Amino acid sequence: MTRSDRPLFSEDTGNRDAAWVRATLEGDTEAFGRLVLAYERQAVSIAYRLLGNTHDAMEVAQEGFLRAFRSLGRLKEPTRFGPWIMRIVSNLALNIRRARRSASTVALDEQRVAEGAASGRDEPAITSVGPDHRAESRELQDAIDAALGKLPERQRLALVLFAIEGWPQKDIAAMLECSLETVKWNVFRARRRLRADLGDLVAG
Repeated sequence: MTRSDRPLFSEDTGNRDAAWVRATLEGDTEAFGRLVLAYERQAVSIAYRLLGNTHDAMEVAQEGFLRAFRSLGRLKEPTRFGPWIMRIVSNLALNIRRARRSASTVALDEQRVAEGAASGRDEPAITSVGPDHRAESRELQDAIDAALGKLPERQRLALVLFAIEGWPQKDIAAMLECSLETVKWNVFRARRRLRADLGDLVAG
């Protein structure tokens, strides 16, 4: 069985998680610690893929588990704790991405105004573009990151989980609470968009 075929949220893990959820609700805080240990690596990994920063990813994962603990009593299906915590973490990471995008737009507009004033005209001043030579791998990574950043959030998340994290599509469907066909469609659309944006930089 390949990594992409191996279920992340099986019936066995679901029953195990449900037992730990029940124990936590009965006052056994160590049981929630076992839930954290079971899903912490995945949570940090997903957050990192969405944010590109290890420190932020760890903080998002920690906040996700804190929110999960506080609202554990509202989890209707304890066997689905895995998809639930991954959805909480991914939503937190996406919220940070949206906030960063908004802040970057404001900062760029302010920079353009300042450069235009410094040059004595309305257009931005010509600035240095940095070193003449860049590693091709770095250029490709920058291009991929930019293209991923332009994808609709569900397409980006589906592609990251499937193509980078190696999740089975049925587990992605469970986490996103959608059909398997919807996941397949999002992955297909994301890949087609990346090929269109990246052009000759990617094969296939």
